[in-house]
Amino acid sequence: MTEPPTTDAAPRDDFPADATAALVQRARAGDVAAFNQLVLQHQDAAYSLALRFLGSPPAAEDVTQEAFIRAYRGIAKFEGERFRAWLLSIVANAARDELRRQRRRPQRSLDAARDDPDQPALDPPDSGPSPETSALTGELRGQLEAALRELPEDWRMVVLLSDVHGLAYDEIAAATGVPVGTVKSRLSRARGRLRDLLRGVREPAGLPGRLEDRR
Repeated sequence: MTEPPTTDAAPRDDFPADATAALVQRARAGDVAAFNQLVLQHQDAAYSLALRFLGSPPAAEDVTQEAFIRAYRGIAKFEGERFRAWLLSIVANAARDELRRQRRRPQRSLDAARDDPDQPALDPPDSGPSPETSALTGELRGQLEAALRELPEDWRMVVLLSDVHGLAYDEIAAATGVPVGTVKSRLSRARGRLRDLLRGVREPAGLPGRLEDRR
């Protein structure tokens, strides 16, 4: 990646579809510059998924890099129209691979990563709410990140793909390798568990990046 990724609560997905399709077509033909443009478009979303799944900025950076390497090697065979969903499925697989590696060695907690001044900030930058709202927003996001870490990894992944990155059920099924019915079941259970974990936490109106039922 040519620039450090950011951790915005709602990674951008407003790139013109025609422009993205043209870049994909050029990248499939071997145009490295076109692929680099795709990296710039989607690196924030890729990093956000990896970070919230793994809870470690250094691991998320490694996974994001690995995912783009895999995407570059495989893009010549990509024939679909949903590049973003395809890329996030690669990130999801790379993140699961990293999680398996982490189990063989000590890992830093999400709180330790958040408190490390040398690591990228997990929370998005202040957009100008009142001090009270800012405090509540930070508290809720901290609670949400902790609650996500309490979910089984399969549940956590479907919640992230659905409620943070907006993938459809069939796209999540393709990314995770399970039937659509299983995706729906995991998503329902994960949302219910998150509600239980977050019960009683005050939420300011209009909170960006809120996880909620979309369907």
